[in-house]
Amino acid sequence: MSAILSSTLSSAPPAHGFSQLNPEQWAAVAHGDGPLLLVAGAGTGKTGTLAARVARLVGDGADPQRLLLLTFSRRAAHELSHRCGLLLQQVLGLPVSTRPPALPWAGTFHAIAARLLREWAQPLGLAPGFTVLDRGDAEDLMAHTRAGLGQAEWPQRFPMAPTCLAIHSQRVNRDRPLPEVLAAAFPWCAPWAAELQQLFDAYADAKQRQHLLDLDDLLLYWATAMEEPAVAQALAARFDHVLVDEYQDTNRLQAHILQRLKPDGCGLTVVGDDDQSIYSFRAAEPGNLLDFAQQHGGTTRVLSLTQNYRATPALLAASNALMDEVPERHPKRLWSAAADGPRPRVVTVADEAAQARWVADEVLRQREEGLRLKRQAVLFRTGSHSTLLELELARRQIPFVKYGGLKFMAATHVKDLLAVLRWAHNPANTLAAQRCALLVAGLGPGSARRLVQALQGAAEPAAVLQAFVPPPSARAEWPALRTLWLALHQGALPWPAAFDAALAWYTPQLQRLHDDAAVRLADLQQLRQVAHAQPSGERFLAELSIDPPQASSDESGAPHRDEDYLVLSTMHSAKGQEWSAVHVLNLVDGCMPADLATGDAAQIDEERRLLYVAMTRARRQLNLLAPQRFHVSQQARWGDRHLYASLSRFLTPAVLACCEQVAGPGPAEAALGADLPSGLLDLAARVRARGC
Repeated sequence: MSAILSSTLSSAPPAHGFSQLNPEQWAAVAHGDGPLLLVAGAGTGKTGTLAARVARLVGDGADPQRLLLLTFSRRAAHELSHRCGLLLQQVLGLPVSTRPPALPWAGTFHAIAARLLREWAQPLGLAPGFTVLDRGDAEDLMAHTRAGLGQAEWPQRFPMAPTCLAIHSQRVNRDRPLPEVLAAAFPWCAPWAAELQQLFDAYADAKQRQHLLDLDDLLLYWATAMEEPAVAQALAARFDHVLVDEYQDTNRLQAHILQRLKPDGCGLTVVGDDDQSIYSFRAAEPGNLLDFAQQHGGTTRVLSLTQNYRATPALLAASNALMDEVPERHPKRLWSAAADGPRPRVVTVADEAAQARWVADEVLRQREEGLRLKRQAVLFRTGSHSTLLELELARRQIPFVKYGGLKFMAATHVKDLLAVLRWAHNPANTLAAQRCALLVAGLGPGSARRLVQALQGAAEPAAVLQAFVPPPSARAEWPALRTLWLALHQGALPWPAAFDAALAWYTPQLQRLHDDAAVRLADLQQLRQVAHAQPSGERFLAELSIDPPQASSDESGAPHRDEDYLVLSTMHSAKGQEWSAVHVLNLVDGCMPADLATGDAAQIDEERRLLYVAMTRARRQLNLLAPQRFHVSQQARWGDRHLYASLSRFLTPAVLACCEQVAGPGPAEAALGADLPSGLLDLAARVRARGC
């Protein structure tokens, strides 16, 4: 078996679990221990190839406990682990009923950082019981700190808390000085540089006092710890192999961590596609992938995956032509052995209303031809671009689901329940303490502040709670929360019984505070299932803050009772997905590329890559819509104010040569229909008859 798996000279994969790999994929799977950069084009089987490489390493003797697999979502980590397990069953000849070797160190960068920092907390000067703030709680703490400095009361326009947190996040993840970040991304905030620095210092102090880390801190603390040679050597020795998915999405801190983990590149595999680097607003650096080979001199092997298993050759021709315009990239041309299909269509329509009608007509036409709504998607640059289409779909009773809205963790009831667990886990977390206190019937903001002030810096928080005297209106309800907190904090309840106890206490509060308590309780029952699947409350809270679920019935409308529905999604949210037919809205300058993304060549290139991601979601049919006119909605009441739009600069002659150009109906045709006989209305004769 080992001889089969170790053979890196053969151009064809062996049969034992790897027979489905093509020669490009097998070359990556069979690569040795030197640094490997795998440039994987869209739809080329990246996930399967990475899973096969992990299975090959383990099957060849690598210890799964010493293998680190880093991804950008918990779902991706789970899928990779699952596929590795299935392959290992075949490679090792294990019966299906046997559980394959687990990959305990597979997860997102942030989740792995939280685990390592927890283990190394004391040597690094961290409180072992630190709490990880989700983005919403971090905004709350930033707002509280901002108010405490009096910045909320200034007569000039000072950035709001969400903007302040965004600036802070960009500064940390880009590892750049604050003035440079402000000049590049927040120029209107540049005059406030000194005040923002004061705010960020106070924010850091507040986190330290309360034993809190936000999501950006997880990477910052990990990267900073790796600058200590003893820490870097210990962690580097802990993992024989480090494999990174979606490497084009890494930021400077993540690249620094990897460089310190594997300074010579031995055992390091990174997989990504510079053509799909679309997350600069999250501080992603496509240069990390482009420069990877130079970091290790001539020892890095660069391989590419170019055989596409998703799209037809006609669709790939247009996608290749689009990316041929990018000067700095790993050159590759995607190809497919599948049967060819229709060319992409560039559909010119009169305006956004005509675009909505055309898309609705086309969606229904394809449905009648046997293509279910779920296998079709409408993609757009920004969420507001689908407004008229949503109205048209609703008018025609075409069910749809739109991706990209408020997240699960933003729901009030979820934040309430988690605050109970977080406060018990970390008594210094005053944000959680105040939220919990306000849940008690009859206990107002003044009493909550009094409790929080008593807790700050208290050596024995349990004694503070025992001594706290609530107002008369809350004396009947306060003891239940105090008893619960003491039980949770002192470990009297094992996990997950601790979660169940918190839920039991919170359920009456939920019913008292919310009219739709039954709907919200269903969310919390789903959260209970997640909690019961975690080994500890500590792991549960960290994982939920780092990689939360994506939806909540708190934001849902009426439940879908249709057997089918159309998918509406932003281009960013569509990454990693695929549909048989894709309709892309607003392929005009100002929408694609967006107005705010035309500041420099790098921004334009990223917008082009975003369109590439949208186009490569289609398996067989692709429609690119281009309205010629946009109405000015703010002035609609004053008349037909509108702007004319030009075709997107990305639809170059080379791209258009790969497409079929179609003229959609204009406003009059759409309203009256194109089947009216010529001369039906002799308007000139009628006007003369009226004596005008």
